[in-house]
Amino acid sequence: MRIAVVGGGPAGLSFACLWKKRHPETGIDLFEQNEAGATWGFGVVFSDQALEFLRADDPETVDAITPRMESWSNITLNLRGESVEIDGVGFSSIGRLDLLTILQQRIRDVGIAPRYGTQVLSMDQLGGYDLVVAADGLNSQLRRQFEGDFGTGISYSSNKFAWYGTTKRFPTLSQTFVATPLGTFNAHHYRYAPAMSTFLVECDRATWQRYGFADKTPDESRAICEQVFADVLDGHPLVSNKSVWRNFPWIWNERWSFGNIVLIGDALHSAHFSIGSGTRLAMEDAIALVKALEEVPDIAVALARYEAGRKPVVRKLVAAARASADWYERFPDHMKLGLMDFAHSYITRSGRISDDRLRTMAPRFMARYDAHANGTARQRSRGE
Repeated sequence: MRIAVVGGGPAGLSFACLWKKRHPETGIDLFEQNEAGATWGFGVVFSDQALEFLRADDPETVDAITPRMESWSNITLNLRGESVEIDGVGFSSIGRLDLLTILQQRIRDVGIAPRYGTQVLSMDQLGGYDLVVAADGLNSQLRRQFEGDFGTGISYSSNKFAWYGTTKRFPTLSQTFVATPLGTFNAHHYRYAPAMSTFLVECDRATWQRYGFADKTPDESRAICEQVFADVLDGHPLVSNKSVWRNFPWIWNERWSFGNIVLIGDALHSAHFSIGSGTRLAMEDAIALVKALEEVPDIAVALARYEAGRKPVVRKLVAAARASADWYERFPDHMKLGLMDFAHSYITRSGRISDDRLRTMAPRFMARYDAHANGTARQRSRGE
């Protein structure tokens, strides 16, 4: 069997490495439009649970990336100069370029020589392959050729975001919510290396328009964001890497394969950055596709099994991501709450975490929240 993998991100690299290691006789060509050292953005996160899922099927990758990761067990929320920690929420992060570098070395180790700087715009360039794995990201050229056949749906969140980095080191994954005379902002920030952190800035569309960001240069936008978050940055600059304002794109495909083309990763679906599952989903797609192809020799049957087995899992996670994104679409309204009610609204936003689960997962936070809720109830009963 000859396989073409289009896209050298986590999805494509993971699939190519896993398949070639298990089936060294297979000819695999991997095409990536960028050079090996090029990427955008900064750090990516994995929950502790996500790493355990990956370890079950790809322990060597987890063992390779873990020494390069930063880890923590709490989330910190900052609102109106006050802070609250939510315990028991374990995450680890790694620089996106570090992750790609490790995966790139792994595919070289199994005998694949990636073709960097090679853009695949059409299936006409891929004659002779038995299987084409489209792992070419949100803007997948292969998917665009056959959107009607894949049943592609694309929509966008109304909030704007810009993905920066900073040299400020943060002790935990943190969220800082700031109100200014022209509107409200949120920053998602966490360290991903000893001296670097991701600092993703988000605002609602009304705030973005009042600041006139549409007419600002990237450097002007960055300077404004540094001013808005001056207190939390503590004199550290924001660092740009293709850090322009974007609307988050929602990608979903009802059919995951067409002919001998199969979609994985962001080319197939997107999950909002607020739940930190995009990279995890991409790598798990690769694992699921490998398993399906190993189950039966017929490629068409294997692709059908891949979709049937994987789609319910992804649909559930994407639904949670949409619920989380909906919360962020209204975060200026949530900021009117008191600190503890705000924090409770935040941690339960996806609909997957109940109070009972929180009491087990985050006992210190829930003890504080329950005391607050009980105090509020007593005040109401007294008519205060």
